[in-house]
Amino acid sequence: MHSLTAPCRRHTLLAAPLALALLTSCGAAAAGPDPAGSSAAAPIPKSDVVELGEAAPRLTLTYDGGVMVLDGASLELLETVELDGFNRLNPAGDGRHVVISTGSAFKVLDTGSWSEAHGDHAHHYATTPSLTDVQFVADEPGHVVRHAGRTVLFSDGSGVIESFDSAQLADGQPETDTYTAAEAHHGVAVELKNGNMLLTIGNSTSRSGLALLDQDRREITRNEQCPGVHGEATAADEVVTVGCEDGALVYRDGKIIKVDSPDDYGRMGNQRGSEESAVVLADYKTDPDAELERPERIALIDTSDNTVDLVELGTSYSFRSLGRGPHGEALVLGTDGSLHVVDPASGAVTARIPVIGEWEEPVEWQQPRPTLAVQGHTAYVTDPGTSSIHAVDLESGDVIESANLPHVPNELTGAGD
Repeated sequence: MHSLTAPCRRHTLLAAPLALALLTSCGAAAAGPDPAGSSAAAPIPKSDVVELGEAAPRLTLTYDGGVMVLDGASLELLETVELDGFNRLNPAGDGRHVVISTGSAFKVLDTGSWSEAHGDHAHHYATTPSLTDVQFVADEPGHVVRHAGRTVLFSDGSGVIESFDSAQLADGQPETDTYTAAEAHHGVAVELKNGNMLLTIGNSTSRSGLALLDQDRREITRNEQCPGVHGEATAADEVVTVGCEDGALVYRDGKIIKVDSPDDYGRMGNQRGSEESAVVLADYKTDPDAELERPERIALIDTSDNTVDLVELGTSYSFRSLGRGPHGEALVLGTDGSLHVVDPASGAVTARIPVIGEWEEPVEWQQPRPTLAVQGHTAYVTDPGTSSIHAVDLESGDVIESANLPHVPNELTGAGD
């Protein structure tokens, strides 16, 4: 049983629509502090905030030496923030901020665009993107999961898990609940609507499964039939999956069930879920000895009946190729340069949208490769080979905007889900 290090506190969720706003001008970004501790973010001066008539998304991209923030409609570069090291991007869950896993801290970037509900209407605001003073000191900062209005940070080097009300980021340093796993490992945690928490089980040398903890962080149940547990996704009806080297674990209504792969070794370590679908999209690898396997099949995990179907794409892809559309459709960016649209119910490939040229996945996972991110009805695809980015309308299947970038892009995310 895991030890409880702090009592759980529940917070009231503030309304935070996913729509974002468009900024027409930008200024210098604030420099971030060294990760020596957490401090409150300075409030944005009212004079710097612009109210706009309509909302638009913003995009955040890493490059070697920093982070770029783009306008999601025009793909115009709004701001560049210098930040050394290999940086990983995660939506914070409030439609405005991005959490950066970097060095020895989780740092928070304000994309400078958000919406607020006022009665029956939404007002849209914008300001200059900047790296805030909000940060969470961490030993090997890893995965960030947002669900049900909560954001959960997992520190791989210590096993410390911090969770907070996503909406509180707008006011500065949020109040956090802290829990420490029994052993540190490369893991992930998901806080559920009722306050319970799902947590991977492992140590520095192996990972074996998933545990369910109650609101006081006492263990309710566990399943350790999941060698190499990695990745997570949430499907319709708050069903959560994690990947194994021989299948997946499916959490539903207080129970954790093992779903086997069609092959003895069938790894599903990267997953994407949608609240619009009971089916989870996962990559599918069958060679445990490969330095880099280039799979051409994806897995569809149907959480309604705990089955797995495999779909042949006819092209390989990478772990940054997976996404979900606004209607729950499965999206895969292939090395053929096309965005493959898959019906999760039937497994049929319903469209192939050419976006970029052919590419090959690099052996080192930290190296740039074409990356897919989805916001609303738009899919965004980067092309490091040409330092460019492209926007695809998922309703029409058209590439509606493209732009060149001043730096080679690596990771990509939006601030919304």
